[in-house]
Amino acid sequence: MQQVFTKNEKNDENRFSKFLSIIEKVGNKLPHPFILFFYLTVTLVILSWILSLFKAAVVHPNTQEMVAVKSILSSEGIQFILSDTLKNFTGFAPLGLVLTVMLGIGLAEKVGLLEMLMKRAILSTPKKIITFAVFFIGILGNVASDAAFVVIPPLAALVFLSVGRHPIAGLAVGLASTGIGFTANILIAGTDALLSGISTEIAQAINPEVMVTPLDNWFFMSVSTFVLAGIGTLITEKYVEPRLGVYQGKQQTISKEISLEEKRGLRNALISAIAFIAIIAVGMLVPNSPLLNEDGTILRSPFLSGIVPILFLFFLVVGIAYGVSTKKIQSSGDIPKLMTEAIGSLSGYIVLIFMIAQFVAYFNWSNIAIWLAVHSAELLTTLNMTNVFVIVLFVLLTAFLSLFIISGSALWSLVGPVFVPLFMVLGYHPAFIQLAYRIGESSTNMVTPLNPYFAIILSFMHVYDKKAGIGTLMSLMIPYTIGFLIIWIILMLVFALFGIPIGPGVSLHL
Repeated sequence: MQQVFTKNEKNDENRFSKFLSIIEKVGNKLPHPFILFFYLTVTLVILSWILSLFKAAVVHPNTQEMVAVKSILSSEGIQFILSDTLKNFTGFAPLGLVLTVMLGIGLAEKVGLLEMLMKRAILSTPKKIITFAVFFIGILGNVASDAAFVVIPPLAALVFLSVGRHPIAGLAVGLASTGIGFTANILIAGTDALLSGISTEIAQAINPEVMVTPLDNWFFMSVSTFVLAGIGTLITEKYVEPRLGVYQGKQQTISKEISLEEKRGLRNALISAIAFIAIIAVGMLVPNSPLLNEDGTILRSPFLSGIVPILFLFFLVVGIAYGVSTKKIQSSGDIPKLMTEAIGSLSGYIVLIFMIAQFVAYFNWSNIAIWLAVHSAELLTTLNMTNVFVIVLFVLLTAFLSLFIISGSALWSLVGPVFVPLFMVLGYHPAFIQLAYRIGESSTNMVTPLNPYFAIILSFMHVYDKKAGIGTLMSLMIPYTIGFLIIWIILMLVFALFGIPIGPGVSLHL
C-alpha cells in the first residue's frame, strides 16, 4: 500500500530515522553479552582491589556486623576463583531451572503441540473479538519461548487478511503480544523460572533465607495478560489500523482444516493434562500432604518451591500424549531425541551463563553488593526517595537499557546485583523488584533494531509491503511500547499502593 506523508510527517520520519540510527550505532558497538560480562568481571576485580585498599566497609543491615570489601586479587580471592569456578557455574540456580523446564516445554514444542494450540485458538475466534483474542493468545505464546515470534505474527497477519482487515495490523498485533507482552502470562513459563533463579541467587547475598519462586509474580502477570490484551486492542483498532488504511493487495484465506491425527492428538493431550492436574489436586487434599506446608497451607510449600519439576512433568506428559497420537513419537527413543533438539537451541544461553555465573559470584563474594546497596540506600534515604515511586525510575532505566542489551537474562544479571540488594535494604521484596524489571525490559523488546528477530519479522512484513523497513516496523511498535509501559506502571502502582499480593503470599515489602 502506498502511503502519502505531509511535509511535517516527513520531517518527523527523518527525525525518527536519525534517532534509530543513533540507537543502532550505539547498540552495535556493544560487544557480545559473553564478552560484555567478561569485561565487567575484570572491572569488578579491579574495583574490589581498589576498595579493599581504602578499607571500604559497611554494617550489614540484617546481622549488624561490620562487612569489609574483599579483594578478588588477594590470596583468598585467587583461591576462591580456582576452587569455586566450576561450583559457580554448575551451582548457578537459573541454569538447572531453565534446562529442566525447557526439557518439557521443548518436547511439547518439537512435536507441534504448542503451535497447534495457538493456531486452533486463533482460527476458532469470532471476528468481533479477533484483535483481543490474538493479543491474549500471543501473550500466552511466550510459553513456547522464542518459537512464538516465528509462529504467531505471520499467522495473525493471515487471520486479519482472511476477515478483510489489514494484514500488517494483524502482524503488529502478533508482534506486540509476543514481544512487548512477552513477560506476562496466566501460565508459568520459562521466563518465570529463569528470572526467579537469578533473583534468588542475588537476594541470598543479603538474606540467605529469602527465596524467589517462579510463582512469585504470578498474580500480577495474570492480571497483566488481560489488561494488556485490552489496551492492545484499543491501540490497534483506534490508532494503528486506521493509520494503515485499506489494504489493496490480494485477499487470502487460510484453511481451518485439522487432520484426524492432530484432532486425536489435541484430545489426548487434553485428557492427559486433566488427569495430571487431577492427580496433583488429589495429592494436595490428602491428610499430611507432602505437597503442602506443615500447617497445611500452600504458601511457601513444597508444591511452590518444587513447581519447576512439576511443570517439567506436565509438559512432558502432554507432549508425549500429543506426539504419540500424531506419530511424531514412534518409539521411546524419539523422546530423548526431541528433548536433545530442544536443549540444543539453548547452547548459546549455556555459554553466556558461564560468564554471568562468575560475575554474580565475584560480586557477592567481594561484598561489593552489600557495600553498594547500603550506601545507595543511605543516599536515597537522605534524598527522601524511598517510596514506591523510586521503583518507577528503575522501570524506566530498565526500559532504556533494554534498547541496547536485548538478552533479558543478561540484563537482569547486570542490573539485578546492584538494584536487588539496594531495594532489599530499603525493605522491598526482591520479587517486586524483579516484577519492576520485567515491566521495563519487556516494554522495549520490539523497538530496538538489535532484536535478533528483526530480520525474520521484516521478511514477514515484505509479504504485504515490499518497501517496509526498520522505520516501518518501529513506527508500528512504538504506540504499543508507550501504551503498555504506561498502563503497566499504573497497574504496578495499584498493586503496591493497595497492598495487593503480586504472587502467593508475596507483597511489596519483605
